[in-house]
Amino acid sequence: MHTSLSTLVEEANRYLNVTKIADYCPNGLQVQGRSQVRRIVSGVTASQALLDAAVRAEADAILVHHGYFWKNEAPCIVGIKQRRLKTLLNNDISLLAYHLPLDVHPEVGNNVQLARLLGLIVEGPLEPDNPRSVGLLGSLKAAVTPSEFQRRIQQVLGREPLMIDAEKSIRRIAWCTGAAQGYIEQAVAAGVDAYLTGEASEPSVHIARESGLSFFAAGHHATERYGVQALGDYLARHFDIEHLFIDCPNPV
Repeated sequence: MHTSLSTLVEEANRYLNVTKIADYCPNGLQVQGRSQVRRIVSGVTASQALLDAAVRAEADAILVHHGYFWKNEAPCIVGIKQRRLKTLLNNDISLLAYHLPLDVHPEVGNNVQLARLLGLIVEGPLEPDNPRSVGLLGSLKAAVTPSEFQRRIQQVLGREPLMIDAEKSIRRIAWCTGAAQGYIEQAVAAGVDAYLTGEASEPSVHIARESGLSFFAAGHHATERYGVQALGDYLARHFDIEHLFIDCPNPV
């Protein structure tokens, strides 16, 4: 089976409610390819490695979380950007990218997908008064030690997270995938036992230690592999087309 590119993009935009979410990049169709889509390849970032894998997989469209044309990005089509766009255009492959809409979505979003995998109970947004709040607040069914939670993350994501151990059990938790270490102060204000994100920075370590909060940095790439897979699966079911997720490992 196949569907038109325009119909695919229209449904993805509607499902993710892209017109209601301000972002740092364009969401939706970033590069136009062939008019009919029968196979989607999804991945976290539209890197050259993913593009080359999608060409080998004979994809009609590529679906990613991290696409192109970011705010304040240099506009010149040279170097890495030229090679990436040339690959897409020469092979008539479309690129669809969804950033914040894919982080916040209540069904296929990165944060709810990570919660499902780690057994976290979603209770609400980390910043209830912020309409652009991305992080979530919730709990575990039963209290665990920081080391036990670290092992759970490692088993699920396939990598050992950086951990700051507050040496107290974890029941209440806040989390936000990707480069969201800056939300640690909101987590402290929420009174949780732990904060989980993708990346760490030097100040976040001190904040965790001085506030008695356990902190976990499990990898930007590792924590954001699941929303794009769920979105790709949704579109494949909706249009009866093929979907293949390709993971291009990234240690960050």
